[in-house]
Amino acid sequence: MSTQERLRDNAKEAAELITSTTDTVDRGSGNLKWRHFKGTILSVLGWASIIFGLGVLAILIIDVINRATGIFTGGQNWLTWDFFNNFDSRFAQRAGARAAIVGTLYTISLTILFAFPLGVAAAIYLEEYANDNWFTRLVEINISNLAAVPSIIYGLLGLQVFARWLMLGRSIITGALTLALLVVPIIIVASRESIRAVPLSLRQASYALGATRWQTTWYVVLPQAIGGILTGSILAVSRAIGETAPLITIGALTFVPFLPRNLFDIFTVLPIQIFNWTSRPQDDFRALAAAGIVVLLAILLTINALAIYLRIRYQKRY
Repeated sequence: MSTQERLRDNAKEAAELITSTTDTVDRGSGNLKWRHFKGTILSVLGWASIIFGLGVLAILIIDVINRATGIFTGGQNWLTWDFFNNFDSRFAQRAGARAAIVGTLYTISLTILFAFPLGVAAAIYLEEYANDNWFTRLVEINISNLAAVPSIIYGLLGLQVFARWLMLGRSIITGALTLALLVVPIIIVASRESIRAVPLSLRQASYALGATRWQTTWYVVLPQAIGGILTGSILAVSRAIGETAPLITIGALTFVPFLPRNLFDIFTVLPIQIFNWTSRPQDDFRALAAAGIVVLLAILLTINALAIYLRIRYQKRY
């Protein structure tokens, strides 16, 4: 083959390569435009969903506040001192939520006291100490499944174990232990994910400096994971404070005209009180239920704000 023929073949191959590259770039550019278009559509749908959800939530909250206070329509204000100071009554004008508010504060405080240390300790053990064997994996699967069990099942469990076998009766402590059972799986799952997210290099650096496993967990792992642990605990407590079914199952009352004298006394909580008022035919009781919802939201937001403050404080510290 002569030199001219080789040059002609090389030029032909170069032309084909340029054409192929141009086609590839064109196809890639087309795919890139299509991906950008799909990303834009997804972003629009996401923002539309967020705006729709927040809009519906805002409308519901405004309607509840208006029913409770009459601030927009000029109706009666039910969020008065009498609402917080009076006990329930069969007359709407005399009815209040004093016993329900106190019962809610008792119950949710004890629930946090029981559930938070137990859930975090279980998560620490499973992530930092437990061996990777079939028994550990079985426990992990069951904990994940327990997080999805309907709350009424926990109510039946609390009725049989705490109220009957342990003879605690229909008391505040029975309700708190039942709600603690309900939220412990959620706290364990959230805490495990937070602990697992701590980089392994931090643990190895701690061990290299001579720290024990417990010292590494306490001084290195937990400070790094505390933000996620508190976030998961917020979600768990938010679920517990609004639960009604398990407390009705264990026998919490709908009409309690006195404050509990101790942790073994009978009780009621705001969700049950609200359920009782909404089931009555008079419009005044439905307005009272709206006032109860506002108070319940205020308690929930206060607890969440406290947890968020602690999370930010510890994150800044470490």
